[in-house]
Amino acid sequence: MNADAADATPAAGPGAAPHPEGPGTGRLVLLTTSHRVAPGLLSWPAWQVLRAADRVLCADPDHPQLPYLREAGVVVEIAAPTARELVDDVVPGDRTAVVLTSADGESALTDGLARLAGSGRETMPDLELLPGSYDLPGARLLDLVQVMDQIRAECPWSGIRTHRDLAKYAIEEAYELVEAIEEGDREALREELGDVLLQVVFHARIAHDDPDEPFSVDDVAGTLIEKLLHRHPHVFGDESAETPEDVKAHWLRTKAEEKQRASITEGVPLAQPGLALAAKLASRVRTAGLDVPLPSGSGIGYELLALAVRAESEGVDPEAALRAAARAYRDAVVAVEGSGA
Repeated sequence: MNADAADATPAAGPGAAPHPEGPGTGRLVLLTTSHRVAPGLLSWPAWQVLRAADRVLCADPDHPQLPYLREAGVVVEIAAPTARELVDDVVPGDRTAVVLTSADGESALTDGLARLAGSGRETMPDLELLPGSYDLPGARLLDLVQVMDQIRAECPWSGIRTHRDLAKYAIEEAYELVEAIEEGDREALREELGDVLLQVVFHARIAHDDPDEPFSVDDVAGTLIEKLLHRHPHVFGDESAETPEDVKAHWLRTKAEEKQRASITEGVPLAQPGLALAAKLASRVRTAGLDVPLPSGSGIGYELLALAVRAESEGVDPEAALRAAARAYRDAVVAVEGSGA
């Protein structure tokens, strides 16, 4: 049972007034917790209902919450009663019982309770679904890291991959992401972002196994966080930025301080597509305020270079512009094929 999806009724604490639904019905609380949150970190309503309950039951003897509940003086019975047993034996009268659910929930129990309640012939206890802990934003990334660990350890193909083996996939996935963005396909965008994220997590997991200079996905994230903090002094520091241009100036200045490069061309990947490479170099030249004449030469390469530099100066991404024109060309080809001409 997922705590994210549950709308819980607030739990009563010690000394709270009895439920007004009438005596004799009892109270049954299904307490959910997130395995992505450290055990023992429960909400205050969860601790209240646990300490006030007449019985606390859990079907999983290895549930991660158990040591912390016992330390807090909460007696937990290891038992897996059926829905009928809970209604008839566990919560008769005005008793309160709490069932601590597993990470996968208690579907058989909840289905059984739903059948009893839906029959219209049963005197049911007050039923509550109480989230004891919630996932924070980004919590599923912890699952991703865990899944990647298992794949790396148990998959014959993934277990022997190297950074060099995977390099081509990073390029392919990046292009597929760009295509999803340019086509405005939201479903594809979500999937392709995941594929790009996979490359990051996979490479980080490979790096973790390096015998000489290992690092983990946490190290990758930590380095990125430090970079973002340093390059956003207007957000995390005392500087101000009123316009996007101010932000870009902050970014470029702090980046230059970090890199201490001898040339503005350092850090420009030469393996990227030609138009993108030409535009990136032109952008560096323009930002640095340098007057660099285009090299003289004949042939289509120099003509394309001049077009790319001109496009960059006019705020146009030449690579994206050419892709758009190529898609229009593709559509024209398909149209001719369809017409039978």
